[in-house]
Amino acid sequence: MNDFFSTYGSLIVSMVLGSLVGLSLYLPLMTGQLSLASPGFYALGGYIAAILSTKVFTSKSNLFPIHFLLLEMLIAGIISGLLGIAVGIPALRLRGIYLAIATIAFVEVLRVISLNLDITGGAVGIFGIPQPFETQIEYLWIALPLLIISMVLFYRLEQMRVGRAFIAIREDELAAGAMGINPTYYKVLAFTLGSILAGIVGAISAHFLNTWNARQGTFDASIIYLTFVLIGGSRSFLGAVLGGMVFTALPEVLRNLADTGGLPDWLSHFLRDGRLIIFGLLIVIGTIFFPQGLVTPDIFKKLTKVKQRS
Repeated sequence: MNDFFSTYGSLIVSMVLGSLVGLSLYLPLMTGQLSLASPGFYALGGYIAAILSTKVFTSKSNLFPIHFLLLEMLIAGIISGLLGIAVGIPALRLRGIYLAIATIAFVEVLRVISLNLDITGGAVGIFGIPQPFETQIEYLWIALPLLIISMVLFYRLEQMRVGRAFIAIREDELAAGAMGINPTYYKVLAFTLGSILAGIVGAISAHFLNTWNARQGTFDASIIYLTFVLIGGSRSFLGAVLGGMVFTALPEVLRNLADTGGLPDWLSHFLRDGRLIIFGLLIVIGTIFFPQGLVTPDIFKKLTKVKQRS
């Protein structure tokens, strides 16, 4: 068992963190908004944690204190939320592809800023971020409870008035407005909640990866995170969780396939380095054959009917 965790511990934690990032992207989609801003807030949270842990919260102990990590997560969530409000109010007046382009521009603006600031380490980034745990699998003590709490909150959210307002706006914004729902308020709220979650996950990831740079928040990352939700399921939070886990593990699976003998060289190189092409193809195929993703609310209804018949 120790050998298993030492070999796959990093991948397991990455899958949990990927699910959390998927949930941060799912929140705006609950209101029908195709926002790709999550990588920007994710990168921002990571930079906040990296700067605080290397320049402010210095410690003489070998392990970085857990309470400092929790404080960094709180600070990253607050700053990301405030920036989410500032960005969301003007950006969410746009719809569809125009909103997607605007949020991609936001991610690129943050990336360029991080490349040109001394405090973020420029193009090199920040290295030697202190570790709160001795092994990477121990990050589950932080990441797994956060995922469970988030899933419980998402489940409750979908049953509450706020969640029903999100869904009503997604289904028909004009009809929701006619029923007394303020679309702008709820869209900004969903966008802000997603930015808070992305910033918190970024703070954890900075310590987990031990280094942080501008590559963490790029357009490529936006495509990968979008795959989590669109293929996993854009109508249920469980789809985002499943998609985050599966597609975080997919590159590792592809690399293992590439290392098997007997494959042509071009195919081995494609499996190792062509993950963005593969993800793009999955988005195209998925939107054609599974427009709501693999996990949909209808699945749970069908399972309930099967149980009742049995």
